Amino acid sequence: MVADLTLNTQPPPAPSTPHPVGVSNDEFRAAMSRLAAGVVLVTAQEPPLDPDDPMAPAGEDVGMTATAFLSVSLEPPLVMVSLRTGSRMDDLLAEQPLWAVSVLTESQRHIAGRFAMKGRISDRLLFDDIAYARGRASGAPLVGGALATLECRTEQTVAAGDHTLVIGRVLTAELPSADGGPLLYFRGRYRQLD
Repeated sequence: MVADLTLNTQPPPAPSTPHPVGVSNDEFRAAMSRLAAGVVLVTAQEPPLDPDDPMAPAGEDVGMTATAFLSVSLEPPLVMVSLRTGSRMDDLLAEQPLWAVSVLTESQRHIAGRFAMKGRISDRLLFDDIAYARGRASGAPLVGGALATLECRTEQTVAAGDHTLVIGRVLTAELPSADGGPLLYFRGRYRQLD
């Protein structure tokens, strides 16, 4: 074995923090960015501020772009979404068991980008110019023209690192649009099938 005796006059780059098993956040993020994922909009409706008062304002609609969404089981029909612990959607689904998913098309990139914004105060304005129908089982917004829509009821939650895995039983499944391909997320960007 020959030692490398080259002098390095540059300070070494600051390594990203390695985990006890050796992989850094940057290495993990880079590896996982090579996995293409479908893009969905997860939605739910906040419960009314005072459910006993019919005059109380209704709760807001909440939406979140997600790529960590998958089917879990056919019997019974179960899906799973991964939510950042402490996010607005995580907090909402901890108290509201009904939620929905719209599988976005390649032409709905603007919707994905809008609901992926961090630090927003309210989702109300984000829904203003989006065509949607209210789900009959969940009351949550279902995006018009989506490839598929699902309404779900939370069956189980699992704490997993800095995320919460929410497993939901599918209550309704519809195919509103057959046009276009899926919106994908790959290497840090929204993509479409060629």
